[in-house]
Amino acid sequence: MSGRTAQLDGTPIAARIAAFIAGVDIKSLPEPMLKTCRMLLQDVTGLIVAARNTDYVEAALASAVGRGPCSVIGHAVSVSAYDAALVNATAAHGEDYDDTFEGGPVHAGAVIVPAVLAIAEQRGLSGHDVIRGLAVGVEIICRMSLVAPQATHRAGFHPTAVMGAPAAAAAVAAALQLPAEQTTHALGISASLSSGIIEYLADGSSTKRLHAGAAAQSGIRAALLAEGGFTGPASVFEGEHGFYRAFAPSREPDYSQLLDGLGQRWVGASLAFKPYACGTMTQPFIDCAVEAAQELEARGMSADRIESMLCKVGEGTVHRLWEPLQRKHAPPNGYAGKFSTPYCIAVGLIDRRAGLEQFTDARARDPRLRALASRVSYVVDPDNEYPRNFSGHLKLRLDDGSVIEIEKAQLRGGAREPLSEQEIATKFAENMRFGGVSAAFATQLHEAIAAIAAGGPVNFGTDKEQR
Repeated sequence: MSGRTAQLDGTPIAARIAAFIAGVDIKSLPEPMLKTCRMLLQDVTGLIVAARNTDYVEAALASAVGRGPCSVIGHAVSVSAYDAALVNATAAHGEDYDDTFEGGPVHAGAVIVPAVLAIAEQRGLSGHDVIRGLAVGVEIICRMSLVAPQATHRAGFHPTAVMGAPAAAAAVAAALQLPAEQTTHALGISASLSSGIIEYLADGSSTKRLHAGAAAQSGIRAALLAEGGFTGPASVFEGEHGFYRAFAPSREPDYSQLLDGLGQRWVGASLAFKPYACGTMTQPFIDCAVEAAQELEARGMSADRIESMLCKVGEGTVHRLWEPLQRKHAPPNGYAGKFSTPYCIAVGLIDRRAGLEQFTDARARDPRLRALASRVSYVVDPDNEYPRNFSGHLKLRLDDGSVIEIEKAQLRGGAREPLSEQEIATKFAENMRFGGVSAAFATQLHEAIAAIAAGGPVNFGTDKEQR
């Protein structure tokens, strides 16, 4: 029986997942998964605030069609669960500073956290309900991304967008404690609400940002439709016209990645948190560039002495982060710079950091950065482990003929070199400052998050920032 049609003992995959969700008890969640959920709550809410004054968040908020009990974090407005999920998730993913899952890659937190918080505020759920929903949603999106690695991107779709809707549906079903039958239908419905193409790569436009918001909103809708009696196909994942045939047709799916050890081995606990505000696979290259800048300084030299740079890269990263190379050398705006490895290397060499300030439109037009980025080229390394592991390599040739070569074996912030809870707290504080909110609001938000993580009420209450 092929991977595409396998159903394991005749039970549809969606039903297997639904049975797992129905059995999740927060008391049985392992501490690494609980820690990941706590870190996600703080990281994602910080990112939402950091993006609150951007034009794309303003546009998303303007699209809200009605008022309701749910918070748009950092704004003095309450909206429906659908609109809150859309706006908050779009903000969370907007600067590409959010978590990722190595092996996918997918962005879990930007989809799952806003979806679960929205339904929690809508229904008056507890922090324990939120944590259960987060754990389930993160686990499902991470496992889904391993079934047919790279094939979704190859088909022109954004994995976070298309896998986010079923994962958000799973998360909301878990938070609401829907019966397994309704959860099966929610998963079946969600795939028909999945969408998101990667043509934003052509010009740095905003649609990638929307993908997290649309997925979070779709997950809520699918779960509530199922709760109300709407039905969806139980064969949604493995069927002849199912999810992986539609969104990953070039690769035979391995459903063991989705099902084996489900509920016993929590792969979502290894989620990676980003130290830099840009595309995940560029980050080890930035670390290489920062170290190279330090070496240049030790030699009494500047980056202007670099004649050329060469990177060994994984083949699966080329079409998004390296080509067309001429455009990557001179990204049209700051957002496009986040998905240009040459630009990110130039930022690391000059600024020795890659925070939100390094990816403004004005910074992306800096002549010195563009000149330095234009000296970067690449070669595909057939032994590169991507997508199982994200590594970096940078070889600089200087005008005196000397060479500096640096390699990074893994992603800083990833499973092999994780960030600490204190580092996430520091990142949260920096995002509060970037978002321009008061110290009092930052403290209130921190306390609200802590209360949720401890199982208390989900209540952002009167702490919504007045603009």
